[in-house]
Amino acid sequence: MNTILIQAQSKTAKFERFAFGDIKPTGWLKTQMENDMNGFVGNLDKLVPELISDPIYDKGRLQKHSVIKNLGNLKEGDAEGDEQYKWWNSETQSNWWDGYIRNAILLNDKQALKKAKAYINRVLSSQDEDGYIGIYDNDLRYKFNSENGELWAKTTIYRGLLAYYDYTKDEKIWKALISAVENVMRNYPINQSNPFYVGNSFSGGVAHGLTFTDVLDRIYQITGNKKYAYYALFLYENFSQNFSSEKDVQLNSILNPDYKLSSHGVHTYEHLRPLIVAAYTSNNNELMNALKIYLSRINNATTFTGGPIGDEWIGERNANATNTGYEYCSIHELMDSYTVLMQKSGVADIGDQIERIFYNAAQGSRNPEHSCIAYLKTDNSYEMMGTKNGEIEPDRKQTRYKYSPAHQDIAVCCNPNAGRITPYFIQSSWFKQSEDTLIAALLTPNKLKTHIKNSVIEIENKTMYPYQNNFDFDITVEEPIRFCLKIRKPYWVDKINCNEDYKVENNYIIIERLFLKKDHVIFNFETNIKTSKDQYNEHYFSYGALVYAKPIKHIENEAKIYMKGFNDWLYSAKNNSRYEYRDQHQAIFKDNVIFVKLKNTNNQQIEQVQLVPFGKTILRQVSF
Repeated sequence: MNTILIQAQSKTAKFERFAFGDIKPTGWLKTQMENDMNGFVGNLDKLVPELISDPIYDKGRLQKHSVIKNLGNLKEGDAEGDEQYKWWNSETQSNWWDGYIRNAILLNDKQALKKAKAYINRVLSSQDEDGYIGIYDNDLRYKFNSENGELWAKTTIYRGLLAYYDYTKDEKIWKALISAVENVMRNYPINQSNPFYVGNSFSGGVAHGLTFTDVLDRIYQITGNKKYAYYALFLYENFSQNFSSEKDVQLNSILNPDYKLSSHGVHTYEHLRPLIVAAYTSNNNELMNALKIYLSRINNATTFTGGPIGDEWIGERNANATNTGYEYCSIHELMDSYTVLMQKSGVADIGDQIERIFYNAAQGSRNPEHSCIAYLKTDNSYEMMGTKNGEIEPDRKQTRYKYSPAHQDIAVCCNPNAGRITPYFIQSSWFKQSEDTLIAALLTPNKLKTHIKNSVIEIENKTMYPYQNNFDFDITVEEPIRFCLKIRKPYWVDKINCNEDYKVENNYIIIERLFLKKDHVIFNFETNIKTSKDQYNEHYFSYGALVYAKPIKHIENEAKIYMKGFNDWLYSAKNNSRYEYRDQHQAIFKDNVIFVKLKNTNNQQIEQVQLVPFGKTILRQVSF
């Protein structure tokens, strides 16, 4: 496989990212983020202080005789090995800080920004003279042949540093980052080292480390220096050459026509990004074909609402609305992987996948009444009492199917990722295609501030989307300027009503003209209720970007209390009625509700049922 690296000729990415912070949330999305910062996202360090304050990157670095840490979790079903518990706190705290920093920047939260700056300074002060920023002392670092968190701990902390640098352009942070990455490349030299060798042992942390390509890809985008892209390609090749307990993305697995996805879901979906980077860096036919195969397999493992299954393993199953759950970590990782694919390929349809995940699966795993999320969730959610719709797992105590601000009894991983998902979604809502072409890739209430031909331009998308399909792009420029505005046309649009001339190419609405100092592009999308069938012939109702579900009345039970205002919550159903699809459903859309006639399977009666947006539900039936 080294021949791929030797012959690599990068395929040029279609779109260019804006610096983090150039795109800010507005409207309902900003309000939700503010609530999150006042809720579990902004307070996780108070909910699990022993995990967030662990000095694992500094005076608490791991040594040969470091003991397994007590993380407060039950450890049920985690027979893969205790070694992972040594590095877990690096993931918890660094992913949380990454989300916290990004939320603080996007909300311009002065107090949170001050806190973030102090954290950044602590990270920089922990850096060794040789550039090392990580969790291992000298007797361990880069000397592994079994499970470890070396690259994974770096990935999680460097992503936060990159966001803060992108926002501040602080050269001190940039120099520290480059020095840290160069330290990795010196100690794991390209084509002369084996960073993913673990023998035949469990390799969860090592496998997570493949996402170090996130850091390399962003640095490559900032600098244009291909050595970072080539190093990312080397990491994918080396991972494919070694044994891994998380082998879904390995090239031999992908190219085996009989292989089915089986790994820990979050690994499978986050590993899509290294494969994308490797394929576009090499522009190699075999890798590009592998990417197509992998995307097809992921599609089969994704529910209609965008939920990527894995509860916590995929286990060679296809997605099912009732019997396969999905993890919040997987929701974030697959969505982020699709944003990378859209940036590289420019394909508009990928934006539909991103919106489907964010507006449905992600919102549908949040608790609309309390500041907390589900660790695991199913499309059809008939109870949230710890187990999957009441299913009994004989040899495992399952508690993941509940709402919690931390989920410490399992692992504090999903809640940090729930803090990351909205900032990552927003940062991919706009791209630049050329000096004078801007791409509204994801439709959401936001505001872009950038430059075109050295002229400052601001575009605010004033919208209630996806709850309404009306848009007012409020444009402000210093002087009248000609540029091209491309707006993604979602797949479900039946008709476009716009206040000016436009054309549609490759599912992008294109408006190119002279824009005045104060200008507007106003349009709306017309659509109808759509019914779709999954692979089990179960029917879903959707309107626009939203999937609709029948909410099930529930009994709320307070469980563990972390601190005042932050509890675990369990939910049981007040009744067990199930509904069946009818061709004569007579569905009507009114006031953001779908009224539909379905058969009640308990009494065999035809009843008019109200369906509401999937993301507004706790217990629900969504497939019929």
